[in-house]
Amino acid sequence: MESDGKPVDREKYQRLVGRLIYLSHTRPDIAFAVSVVSQYMHSPKESHLEVVYKILRYLKGSPGRGLFFKKSDSKKVEIYTDADWAGSADDRKSTIGYCTYVWENLVTWRSKKQSVVARSNAEAEFRAVAQGMCEGLWLQKLLEELRITIELPIKLYCDNKAVISISHNLVQHDKTKHIEVDKHFIKEKIEKGIICMTYIPTREQLADIFTKGLQKLTFEDFIGKLDMINIYDPT
Repeated sequence: MESDGKPVDREKYQRLVGRLIYLSHTRPDIAFAVSVVSQYMHSPKESHLEVVYKILRYLKGSPGRGLFFKKSDSKKVEIYTDADWAGSADDRKSTIGYCTYVWENLVTWRSKKQSVVARSNAEAEFRAVAQGMCEGLWLQKLLEELRITIELPIKLYCDNKAVISISHNLVQHDKTKHIEVDKHFIKEKIEKGIICMTYIPTREQLADIFTKGLQKLTFEDFIGKLDMINIYDPT
């Protein structure tokens, strides 16, 4: 996002974005946009505030949109992870996104800019997989504490075949030495049968909506796949 224009009232900007962050906990469709504007809390410009206003206009036009939770006989926990490598024009850091499903219903999601620059697409994807995996394992533990049994392994969907291959391969890869911790963490969970990594085409990768801005038709398609409905929609 461009950082053009004059500085704006920082307190006003922070209040607006703070409210949007709160709302994004129930509106996954704004998670990525809110993640972007929250990166400029300390020095907001006119261009940043205009994006905030665009988010507010979008929300005003869709007040009845929300998640639909359906009954399911499934006892599965599923994870979708994705990364937009070097997507930030400001510093070329990557954005990761993940979402988790419990019994075929979306329950958690996140869009986050990585704190360090990834030197390859695989590195960015590995970090996304590791964070999504941690979320899935936390959900497993939470359900166990509630005495709810889930089906294992937990399926993790990734659209990068190279990452899946390296995760199953015990051979040392020079290009991934700097992410060995994530790599071995992922491999350990796979070998124990807790996690099963599965390839999914990019067009079906639900976490894509949390990593980058999408064209309107693609965006609306993903919203439908996330089981978001508009209660005011006559259809």
